[in-house]
Amino acid sequence: MTSLQDVPNTTTLEQARQQHIGRLLHRAARAYNVLALEKLHAQGHTVLSLAHTNLLPHLDTEGTRIVTLAERAGMTKQAAGQLVTELEAHGYVERQPDPVDGRATRVQFTAAGWRYLLDAQEVKRAIEDEYQTELGQLLWEQLNEALHRLLGDGSPSR
Repeated sequence: MTSLQDVPNTTTLEQARQQHIGRLLHRAARAYNVLALEKLHAQGHTVLSLAHTNLLPHLDTEGTRIVTLAERAGMTKQAAGQLVTELEAHGYVERQPDPVDGRATRVQFTAAGWRYLLDAQEVKRAIEDEYQTELGQLLWEQLNEALHRLLGDGSPSR
């Protein structure tokens, strides 16, 4: 077991823990999500939390099983189920029988959920416009290209 005496410089170690690309990407994603939530609240989606907006992007437009939502969002089935229950209570989603497996249920958007989807697209475009203005066209395009390359998923799309 390593003790603090074996670590040459705890200040350097702490700086390395806090200042790396993974931390920057995480902080940037969190800042984006907080800004998006603020803008969604301004559009009337005041009951949504960051947890809700972390789950909703994983819900397919034709509906998705809770277990799949949980896997995609990186949470337990119980946590996803709780968020779905909350979103149901707020009218954003509903549970319907799965057309493929009658024993299972699918979570689907309601009319309010579809309104959220449209508003979320507007918010996404507004934030991207703000980021593009802040960074300039060239740096914005380079950032998008670099992120897509790191993720291995091809060229950026808007």
